[in-house]
Amino acid sequence: MRIAKRQGKVAIFPTCLVEYQAPGVGHDMVKVYERNGVECTLADTTACCGAPYLHSGDLKAFTRIAEKNVKDLARSVRKGNDIVVPQPTCGYVLKKDYVVYVGTDEARLVAEHTYDAAEYLMRLHKADGTSLDTEFNGFVPETVAYHTPCHLKAQNIGLKSRDLIKLTGAKVKLVQQCSGIDGMWGLRAENAELSMPMARKLADELKRAAGDVVAGDCHLANTAITEQTGEVPLHPLQLIARAYGIPEEGEQR
Repeated sequence: MRIAKRQGKVAIFPTCLVEYQAPGVGHDMVKVYERNGVECTLADTTACCGAPYLHSGDLKAFTRIAEKNVKDLARSVRKGNDIVVPQPTCGYVLKKDYVVYVGTDEARLVAEHTYDAAEYLMRLHKADGTSLDTEFNGFVPETVAYHTPCHLKAQNIGLKSRDLIKLTGAKVKLVQQCSGIDGMWGLRAENAELSMPMARKLADELKRAAGDVVAGDCHLANTAITEQTGEVPLHPLQLIARAYGIPEEGEQR
């Protein structure tokens, strides 16, 4: 059941990972949001959040990027939008790091109006006068092994993706082992000896969870999961889209 009334207005900060590696996540996110009465547009900037520079120690380059992004994102907020971010590392940067390294009123304004993709939906569902469509007539797995990304836990918002998935009726099995990626650290060859055992431990825990479907918000962590298990995790918003019966891109109804 599509919700006709407008329940929110968001500017999506798509992130490099979604825009260039997993665009289907962004497309499914828009379809799920619009089904639930949330008007979507792109943020006034779709540039990199700067995390690769920050995590590499180039604070000068990061701060330059952050200052420009803050001005552009603040413009989106002043148009009446909340900012929604489908990747936890980038969401953490907007919520936490911009406040620390830019430190302006605009940085705080952006942080106060920035939400993780599932966080925003659960906020709607719990608020007075708004709710989510909970008629799931598509594919709903019996069990979901859900990996909680470190940068999502660090936002201290609770397990909103887990709560969102549970609305479908699926049983959620939590897996909270770090993937060993840690921003950019785990992608460097010199750190492989330390990062790979963590990724293998995550794979072992996912196998023990034995979910019908594996889900995770972080594309970087999901990449490690795929490398270790051969399974491609779904972003929680993709899982919700399939549960609504929204077909995967390229799939015929």
